[in-house]
Amino acid sequence: MSDRPWPPHGNATYRRQVEDAVGADLASTLADVELMIFDADGVLTPGNLVYGPKGEALKEFHSHDGLGLVLARVAGIKRAVLTGRNSLIVGRRCEELRFDAIELGRFDKEAALAEILAATGCRASRTLYMGDDLIDLPVLDLVGVPVAVPAAPAEVRERCVHVTSAAGGQGAVREMTDLVLKAGGKYGPALQRLADKAWRPTPEELSSGETGEAGGDDA
Repeated sequence: MSDRPWPPHGNATYRRQVEDAVGADLASTLADVELMIFDADGVLTPGNLVYGPKGEALKEFHSHDGLGLVLARVAGIKRAVLTGRNSLIVGRRCEELRFDAIELGRFDKEAALAEILAATGCRASRTLYMGDDLIDLPVLDLVGVPVAVPAAPAEVRERCVHVTSAAGGQGAVREMTDLVLKAGGKYGPALQRLADKAWRPTPEELSSGETGEAGGDDA
């Protein structure tokens, strides 16, 4: 067996990494996050809409984002999706990842946010919302930790406390799950838990099965 430590670093080292990346003030804010909410297209996915004869045919998700979302679950962080598009594919992926709330086809995002907070028992002040377009502004203005991806319009980016380095659907979600967990001293314990069989992710969380159809898009 390897004699290298697991987790690779201690909580203090991980916290310093976050402070070096985003500053001490934002690191303290991220440490208090108890709920992470994500838009779908442009955040969980690269934002491309691929259609076939029966409607939406494909969406692309990043495996690094998937493991980050698993680590967040293991660490006790609640996770939700809130999107204006009624995508069955997104719903399926979020069900596989055991999200705590799934809100699809919701252009009334402010009302949907209130429902998610009620369902999860979390506070808006300790909620991170990650968006990429103008429709996300009502929610970004209501949460304690508004975050955007690089492709978001300037009007969105300027209202956020952080803009990710990675693009949507290409590691942006993992960037934020890592920052939240490392800031709050939860990253190392989550890695330790994953080494325990009882905490290991399901096969569905890491790789979607091929049974069943992906489904179309109603919006």
